[in-house]
Amino acid sequence: MDLDAIRTSYRRWAPVYDSTFGRITRMGRQRAVQAVNRGRGRVLEVGVGTGLSLSSYAPHLEVTGIDYSEDMLERARKRVAAEKLTQVHELRQMDARTLDFPDGHFDTVVAMYLVSVVPEPERVMAEIARVCRPGGQVIIVNHFARDEGLLAWIERRFAPLADRLGWHPDFCRSRIMGEPSLQVAEERRMAPFGLFTFLRLEKA
Repeated sequence: MDLDAIRTSYRRWAPVYDSTFGRITRMGRQRAVQAVNRGRGRVLEVGVGTGLSLSSYAPHLEVTGIDYSEDMLERARKRVAAEKLTQVHELRQMDARTLDFPDGHFDTVVAMYLVSVVPEPERVMAEIARVCRPGGQVIIVNHFARDEGLLAWIERRFAPLADRLGWHPDFCRSRIMGEPSLQVAEERRMAPFGLFTFLRLEKA
């Protein structure tokens, strides 16, 4: 997907995102935030969207959220103001391929339902690894393509509609596993129906 397709897609999704896709992804977000809350210090949420997870972060954390879509970010900013979320340090518009943060700046980086949306996911993962401190953790929640079965067939059928859907239904897990500094510490399938995968990576 190119950036114009992403911008157009999420302008269309922004008004209804919370009540549609937000409901489907609720359990995965909860699992990711639980893992983040066990940590400390600075947290970066890449692809913060409308801010659905922001109120769940523990008050001892300092959370920064970025997103490419200003339409999504505007809703996240309103959520932060309405709920007085003091753990949210900053919300910024940014391309995840070129993060405007120094090396090792964050204790935890979390990306939920992001890597199958962005162009050049390998480059995004390289940036995520760069801004995570040594000994820190990276949390990924996403749908990854199946090799066989009914779901694999459905993914292939919907793959040509990626620009309209706003994500790649046939996205391969291997595309984000090439960063040598990141090692898998935990992996599990998530509801509903095991559609999503929770990954916790540790930076050497």
